[in-house]
Order: sequence, then structure tokens, then C-alpha cells
Amino acid sequence: MRIAVTGKQGQVVQSLLAMAPAHGVELIAIGRPDLDLTDPASVLPALTAAQPDVIVSAAAYTAVDKAESEAELAHAVNAIGAGAVAEAASALGIPVIHLSTDYVFSGDKPSPYVETNPTGPISVYGNTKLEGELRVAAGNANHVILRTAWVYSPFGANFVKTMLRLAESRDELRVVADQRGCPTSALDIAEALIAIATRLSADADPALRGTFHLTGSGEATWAEFAQEIFARLKALGGKSANVVPITTAEYPTPARRPANSRLSGDKLAETYGIRLPDWKRSTDVVMQAILKNAI
Repeated sequence: MRIAVTGKQGQVVQSLLAMAPAHGVELIAIGRPDLDLTDPASVLPALTAAQPDVIVSAAAYTAVDKAESEAELAHAVNAIGAGAVAEAASALGIPVIHLSTDYVFSGDKPSPYVETNPTGPISVYGNTKLEGELRVAAGNANHVILRTAWVYSPFGANFVKTMLRLAESRDELRVVADQRGCPTSALDIAEALIAIATRLSADADPALRGTFHLTGSGEATWAEFAQEIFARLKALGGKSANVVPITTAEYPTPARRPANSRLSGDKLAETYGIRLPDWKRSTDVVMQAILKNAI
């Protein structure tokens, strides 16, 4: 099977490139200048040339705070660009798997969100991602939209790598403790994407299409996530740091974050038999990969 994925540098793309060979999958990463989501006319020719069986729409504008002042660019990439990818997949007669986010929700719900809960983004980024979902669904009925959250990996910039870097020079770190979510390894996302793509390409069952939540099992606050990182770092012989829990109000950012980013993965488990591993186990896998590459 041949999968084309949009983007070249993102955590999910890099994870797919790392995992695909073990699954006998040919993975083609397509990004600028060949495919530029700010230029919808570039999308179909680039994807047609790749001749894929499935398209993974992973490229996105992900600078959450910067999006508040770059709303037009974020909209061009996350909404119009995502729609163009779905339309290209439809023109090619193949499925598209689109990655979305917990930011489509307000974060006010006291329990984990399910796919049927009303959306209500509270940031420019969240609004653009929600419009992207709508455009993907309208552009290709043969779609899966996967909402994920709190993504980390051995690649790119993410919370785990930031904590490891800061621990080298600081003994104490102030970390937000009133936002709760599901830390999710991009390596686990990649495994799930390959399994879902394989199923979609072979089975036309409408029940396999639609919107699903894909996050690590279990939950944590950012402070608890940091504490777990430092506990494992200490066990591996690295320099650790003390975590001081703080409130969101004590760490103001241009974009508001959902207080509750927890997403229920029950629908995906029931439909595809896929439930991602516990986030603590996956954090250990990612940290060992990062530290191994740092030696």
C-alpha cells in the first residue's frame, strides 16, 4: 500500500516515515514547494503524481499563539488547504484521513469529550481547525477525521523535548496544573494511521468513515506530565527538575487553551479495535529514543 502524507517536517509525518517500513507501507511525504496548502491549485497535481492508495492530511498551521495575529494564514492552511486535500482525494477516488485537534472544543465539559459533543473553539487556531473538518467532510465523503491532542515524539518541537532541555539548566520549573488532557505519542498516532489506512483502502463500510478521537490512554495535567518526564529522566540517570504547579492565569498566552482537552477513544476502539497505549508507557518509549539520539 502507498500512503501520501502532506507535509515533510511535522511530528506525525516523521513518525510515519519511521514506522512505515516495518509495516510494508510505502510512505510518500509531500510538502512545499510541490504541495503548498496556501496554494490550493498545487494540491491535486502533487497528490496525483504520488499515485497513492490513501492520503493522510497531516500538514497544518500549528502555532497556536501566533495564529491569533496570523488568522488569515492559519485559515488558508487549516481550512482552505485541508479542504483542497480532501477534494483532491475525492477526485482520485481514494480515502483521506485528516488530523484535527481537541481545540475544536471549548474545554468547559467536566468529562472527556465524545465525537458527538457540540464544538465551540475558543481560539483562532481552534476555529480554523474546525472549519477544516467541515471542509474535509464536504469535500470527500470517503474520509476519516481524527482528533488528537498534546502530541509529543522524538521529532520536532514538543512538550517532552522542551522539558528535557529546560531541565539541563534549571532546578525548578513552573508548569500549568489546571489544564487536563491526554498526552499522545506521534509514534502511536503513526501506528494507528497505518492500520486505519489499510482498513479504509480495503473496506467500503460507511461505519469506518466519519470523525473519531485518537489520544493516548489515561490523562494528566501539564504539571503531572512534566513530573512523569522528570521521574523517568532521573531513573535514566539524567538531570531532573522540580515541578511547581501553577494556574493558567499565572502563565498568560495570546490564545486561550481548553481547560479540559480529554477526548474519549471509545468510538475508535469499538469501530477499529484501536486504543492507544497508556501515555506513561509511551512517554518512556519516546524519552528513551530522544536520549539515545542525544548521546
